[in-house]
Amino acid sequence: MILPARAALALGCALIAGLGSVAYAQGDPKRGEYLAKAGGCLGCHTEARQGALPYAGGRALRTPFGVFYGPNITPHAQAGLGKWGEADFMRAMQEGRRPDGAHYFPAFPYTSFTKTNDADLRDLWAYLRSLKPSDRASRPHELKLLYRWRFLVGLWKWLYFMPGHFRPEPQRPGALNRGAYLVQALGHCGECHTPRNFLGGPKKDRRLAGGRLPEGRVPNLTPTRLKRWNDEQLKEYLRSGVTPEGDPPADTMYEVIRNTTSQLTTQDLDALVAYLRSLPPLPEEPK
Repeated sequence: MILPARAALALGCALIAGLGSVAYAQGDPKRGEYLAKAGGCLGCHTEARQGALPYAGGRALRTPFGVFYGPNITPHAQAGLGKWGEADFMRAMQEGRRPDGAHYFPAFPYTSFTKTNDADLRDLWAYLRSLKPSDRASRPHELKLLYRWRFLVGLWKWLYFMPGHFRPEPQRPGALNRGAYLVQALGHCGECHTPRNFLGGPKKDRRLAGGRLPEGRVPNLTPTRLKRWNDEQLKEYLRSGVTPEGDPPADTMYEVIRNTTSQLTTQDLDALVAYLRSLPPLPEEPK
């Protein structure tokens, strides 16, 4: 989405706001709820404690650059997104920018969400607007000194961020395109499963070949690793967390299974697995 011209008059701004309200009225909150599950929104925007209000923020994401905290995305006017319009939401998801134009840190995976189509974002926005508001203030990030300067994110984006919608490949079957969309856009699997360099930029030639998080290694999702399991075993793991060997998943992946992959329709789960099977096999990331 292109930012509105800085010289837009108040009348133009009012028109944009009016268009946003029409678009919101056309969004489907029920479908948006499914998309929120497919996108794993609950995991980053809900505190990890018993009784935490969903989407009220507070979840800590520990990285080599410091600790990021998921913000409150309920429709509370002060603490959440209550003052946002649909255009603000679209810009955040597709461009990684706040309503005031400042860059979001890429701990927010807009590098993947930018590929989400407008219809899905509209439905997701309608769902977020239907949530119970929470007055819990978003917690400030705790970043190391050199990484606190938000203006430097513009340079990072220039190096590593390519905005734009997902484009299906015409020669690829529809199920594979759907699986690619789920993995690359909504599911943002590459945010954890693609290794990164010292600046936090993804190694594009190693896409989905595994990586590292502070709590341990992240598995390779290409056929190099997944060939050990057949399709039914892989789908059972993504539904229940049970491996063929009976091993439990890591805590982070268990949460993804509980909140996201186990909530997918049979068709979407089949498409996701088919796409992962179609990837070029890449060797494991060196230890």
